[in-house]
Amino acid sequence: MGNKTDTESGDFLKSLGFPEIRVHQSYGHFDFTKPGRRILVIGPMGSGKTEYSARIWRDARVTLEKSDIVADLTRSGEADRRNVFFVRSALDEKRFEEYPDDALAYRGGYERLGNNIAKIRNSFDLEKLIDDFPQMGTWIIDEASFFDERMAYVIKNASEKRDLVFVYPTLILNFRRDIFNSTARLLIETATDVYPLTAYCEHSDCIQDSFYTYRYYSVKGQECPALYFDPLIIIGGDMKKDDPREPNYCTRCDHHHFLPGKVYTYFTLKPLGEAAAAGNPEPLRRELIHLAENVKESQLYASILDEQEEGFSHSQVIMNSLKVPCIAEKALLYLFVEQNLVSTDLFIQLADELKLDKEYLSSRLADNGRSIRW
Repeated sequence: MGNKTDTESGDFLKSLGFPEIRVHQSYGHFDFTKPGRRILVIGPMGSGKTEYSARIWRDARVTLEKSDIVADLTRSGEADRRNVFFVRSALDEKRFEEYPDDALAYRGGYERLGNNIAKIRNSFDLEKLIDDFPQMGTWIIDEASFFDERMAYVIKNASEKRDLVFVYPTLILNFRRDIFNSTARLLIETATDVYPLTAYCEHSDCIQDSFYTYRYYSVKGQECPALYFDPLIIIGGDMKKDDPREPNYCTRCDHHHFLPGKVYTYFTLKPLGEAAAAGNPEPLRRELIHLAENVKESQLYASILDEQEEGFSHSQVIMNSLKVPCIAEKALLYLFVEQNLVSTDLFIQLADELKLDKEYLSSRLADNGRSIRW
């Protein structure tokens, strides 16, 4: 038994004739009496983050039937924390195409929230929502890491000044196993509570706990891991895709989370971008030509060969990463969007000279909040 409560629970069960067993904390109902909390719910895809939100909604439906004595415990000014409002990103509409507009959707089902749901684009939209719905005391911000950095402080101020409760089920780690972005880091810093969730590793041969979101592509039925410099944000649904240009996601453990190309990104690709930024784009141009026309001639190919792990199946999956289309486009996007090492003029020039896929480039630029005139 880990603590006094566990010991007391164990003693009570023994008094009823149970053998010595380990007692675990149950998954309790949501406590609407505690004001001012900022609850970060983290975990990989499939860990139940959104279902956690649905449980809060269902608990609220029960507690709203209680008497005014309960209401006195859950109110702060106009806001009653039993009134739950669900907020999602307006940029992620494709993810929920198959559900009603008012659905809080999760794997295995959904709850219909009526008017207690909205789509926003930024932290300013959230501020307006809070002002427009002063009776709402619990705010669930789906995938809060997708919003601007200011969001963390909008949440903090509203929770401290109005006693509102915020719950944000969100990915903290991206497919690279890095902190998703600066917004995610600020959400961690300003949270009052953190609920970490796990999922089973989705590899068919594994049942270990998984903490990581894995991005891969399907090329002729083969699993092809995303390279480390794959575009950080790609907006799309959770449905499985066979288009080799569109990623799939699942959750994986350490052993089955493949992430080829990280050494190449920092050892080769980024220095090529730095050289281009310093006025020497020719080495980058040559590497992009190899990536676009004959990847086996590229420095990436040599680096991936070095990354192979013991065991044929692991090595084969890692090498499959080179079968995905638009590798040159992805390398150029990484240097332009994330590293700011390639100017807009050079980006356009290289895309034209190498005859890169402009439709793909434009789509990924839009996903990451950028646009250019070709």
